[in-house]
Amino acid sequence: MSSDQDAETRHILDCFRDRLKRIIIVEPLLDLLHFLEPDRKDRIRAKLRLDGDISAAALLIDEILKTHDKGWSRELITALETVGCTNAVNYVLNSPPNPTEEAENDSCVRLIDLMQLSLINMKTGDVCAHCFSQGLLTQEDHENITKATENHGNIKGARVLLKRLVKNEAGWFSKFLQALEDTEHHELVRELRGEPCNKDESMSVETHEFKTVEEGEQMCLAAEKEADSVNSSLLSEDLNSSVDSSVLSVSAENEDVDMYNGKEEEKGDLTEDDDPPVSKREIVLRDYQMEVARPALEEKNIIICLPTGSGKTRVAVYITKEHLERKKQMGQPGKVVVLVNKVPLVEQHYKAEFGRFLKHQYSVERVSGASQLKISLPQIIEQNDIIICTAQILENSFAKAKNGDEDGIKLSQFTLMVIDECHHTKKGDVYNHIMIRYLRQKHKNQLLKKQDKSPVPIPQILGLTASPGVGGAMSQQMAEQHILQICANLDAFTIKTKTFEEEEAKTPYKRIARAEERKEDPFGDVIKKIMDEIHTHAGLLPLCEPGTQNYEQWAVQKEQNAAKEENQKVRVCAEHLRHYNEALHQSNTIRMSDAFRFLDKYHNEELKTKSSPDDEGTITITDTERFLFTLFKDKKAKLQELMGKPEYENNNLAQLKTIILKEFSTREVARGIIFTRTRLSAIALCQWIQENPKFEEVGVSASYLIGGGDQSVVKPMTAAEQKDVLQRFRKGEINLLIATTVAEEGLDIAECNVVIRYCLVTNEVAMIQARGRGRAEDSSYTLVAEAGSGVAERESVNEYREKMMSKAIIKVCKMNRADYEKKIREFQIQAIMEEKVKIKKKQQKGMMKESPSKISLSCRQCSVFVCSGENIEIIEKMHHVNVTEQFSKLFTVRENTSLQERLLDYETNGVIACKNCGQQWGSMMLYKSIECPCLHIKNFVVTYGSKKKTFSKWSELPISFTAFDYTQHADLLVEDSEEDMDFD
Repeated sequence: MSSDQDAETRHILDCFRDRLKRIIIVEPLLDLLHFLEPDRKDRIRAKLRLDGDISAAALLIDEILKTHDKGWSRELITALETVGCTNAVNYVLNSPPNPTEEAENDSCVRLIDLMQLSLINMKTGDVCAHCFSQGLLTQEDHENITKATENHGNIKGARVLLKRLVKNEAGWFSKFLQALEDTEHHELVRELRGEPCNKDESMSVETHEFKTVEEGEQMCLAAEKEADSVNSSLLSEDLNSSVDSSVLSVSAENEDVDMYNGKEEEKGDLTEDDDPPVSKREIVLRDYQMEVARPALEEKNIIICLPTGSGKTRVAVYITKEHLERKKQMGQPGKVVVLVNKVPLVEQHYKAEFGRFLKHQYSVERVSGASQLKISLPQIIEQNDIIICTAQILENSFAKAKNGDEDGIKLSQFTLMVIDECHHTKKGDVYNHIMIRYLRQKHKNQLLKKQDKSPVPIPQILGLTASPGVGGAMSQQMAEQHILQICANLDAFTIKTKTFEEEEAKTPYKRIARAEERKEDPFGDVIKKIMDEIHTHAGLLPLCEPGTQNYEQWAVQKEQNAAKEENQKVRVCAEHLRHYNEALHQSNTIRMSDAFRFLDKYHNEELKTKSSPDDEGTITITDTERFLFTLFKDKKAKLQELMGKPEYENNNLAQLKTIILKEFSTREVARGIIFTRTRLSAIALCQWIQENPKFEEVGVSASYLIGGGDQSVVKPMTAAEQKDVLQRFRKGEINLLIATTVAEEGLDIAECNVVIRYCLVTNEVAMIQARGRGRAEDSSYTLVAEAGSGVAERESVNEYREKMMSKAIIKVCKMNRADYEKKIREFQIQAIMEEKVKIKKKQQKGMMKESPSKISLSCRQCSVFVCSGENIEIIEKMHHVNVTEQFSKLFTVRENTSLQERLLDYETNGVIACKNCGQQWGSMMLYKSIECPCLHIKNFVVTYGSKKKTFSKWSELPISFTAFDYTQHADLLVEDSEEDMDFD
């Protein structure tokens, strides 16, 4: 019997040879294979030392196949089980995973390989312990990894861990992600899941009707909805140079290519006053555009997925025109709403597309927070045929209608809904909220039809996207599920696309420019010594290397815990460490002088907060703060000396300089964009270029483009400033833009032939958008990355996911109709049920809201008592204010250096700060002529019952605050003013 089993196992080993040689762990296995002679084992061990695991495993299989001892197969299986090779056991027993599981597992292994350079910087000891506890490693594995780490360092240990990890059977990847999550490697988890490392930026985001609101550190105009996106980048965004992240997400495309039969004019240079005559405004679609539009012209819901620059918006304009004409011919009312997710796109779509081509036939209007219209949205909808608006405004109006508000509108009022950047129709996004309303009504209509009742009209849906992405998918099947989910969310009959294989596609030439690693970094060494002194002073032992994202997360956690524990020594030290950590990052990407200026400005600002603006009292400087200020002052001269030595600059800048000079000296006409991670780096790179005469010699004229969201130190660009820069770029006055991710998507930016991503990689959607900026002939797309940084490897992951996305779209397009509709319905039912559960939980949470007396606030920095929750009132369900006389004695008002903008009934006049320590508490808001100190919850420690907690936004508190009574406070002010008046 054993001989039969041996023969069968021999056949299986031969069949699965290629698979087994990659998953067998050779060294421990050899000790347990007694049927192999010592000299054969020695040959295999020699092979292992010289050529590595796979070659040694291949030789081991060859030697096993030569064995004729009876019962060797049973011994092999037992040995494999003993050393933890369960995946190999499954193959040897002829029970391999199904093809889908196998393919998915292979994708995970490939991903680990591509992400190797990022993963080897993990906290190996902690991750190893968690993997061992989850059964991913044997005791021997654990000991080997620990030994490698102790003897050869963290990176060597990490390599051993990863090499062992991928040999596990399917299912190991999710456990590994959990181990990383548990050990606070959140950035690595996001990268492995394909999520953006940071949210990208927009110029302003809509969060309530006719208002542009944002919870910056110095503005109290904070809509809780937007705070969700801001707080997801909390770990880095509080720094002035943090990732430029006012945007909702990476997405979209720019439609600046004129899709006439020829290039008769450039759309970007047109204004409303110089539009061509009506006779020249006929919309002419190309064959592929007409092909993708056809189902929509047949009144079907579709998603149009075309590459950036291929005219999706033009197709949408054509479909809109045909839709309204058809409705008119049938004697039915037609009403079209065009939804965008960023304020600037409202004006852009109006001027460049919908208004330009249709305003002479139909009434077209735009609505956003930037609108000056003072009439209600229902009136605008009633008076116009086409309405272009931000999605949040529409969602707010739908919510009002549900609550019986006269200013509310209903979905049934529209006959066509165009959703730009429709891949954002996913869980939690405003597009998704709108489409859930649609899906619920659609399924209600089906019930009404069964009851012979008239259904409620719902609009036709047209989605537009350039890059739906794969949603972090690890396998082709998961990518297909992601595309199907988007189709379900938009109730799409199909997704229409075009590969452009038959036509010339403007694909930029791509290259990766790797800069050499820095050999010496005395500037960074001084900063690290400062950080070490702070560690010693505060008794802190960081578990990760300064200058990394992991260190930032560690410092944030320490600051939060210290604030709750009222340990002001650790809290202020952790805050300073975060800024030094950011300075290290800056010195690795921009100039040392920029990093120094960042630190110098931070310390000057901190010192300024310690000086009282009046004679009411003196702000206390603690011993720890004095130590920190003195520490920087003592090292300041050394840092200034080192920053003046160009031989110590990072090599990324030298690589970037070479590329810019080459591109602008070899091209007849060059026009480019450099994408960088932070606002500070965009400004600094622009200054670096402007100050270097070499760039001027080759004709470079540079300017920066950043977002409009308020930040503490880096002043945002106003809409007018952004518009001016873009206009000058179109005219050629500027030929090189240095931009944050705001320029990747949507905005009407002229054609470029040079696109550079500078030490910046996010996800595959952003990569496609950035690359799509290079639309001119002979364009180039360059990624500048330091060797060993992992940036180039992450770009490879994005390229891999882009291919997965393209295959997934084609597969979904070719699906059997019945299978497609069944899958779509399943997703929709699931979405509706999840929404019901969510609403129920929200209602329960609302019923559980407690009295404000349950909480009290204390200063996050000095722990002084600030107020009870009973003293807090709420304006417009959003702004939390304390107008009591007692509270007014606790703070001072400083000038608000950020952009001030009047928004309806309120405006910000200044920053309120603690009189005791200078900690910022919020903003002074003028609401209908009443000064209201507006509190930002993130600046306080909340005592809730017996526990102290920190919160990012007010909505996290299950407390029901009293609404601000304007009349009562206004009456009190009138009485006070009458008493003060002299009637004699």
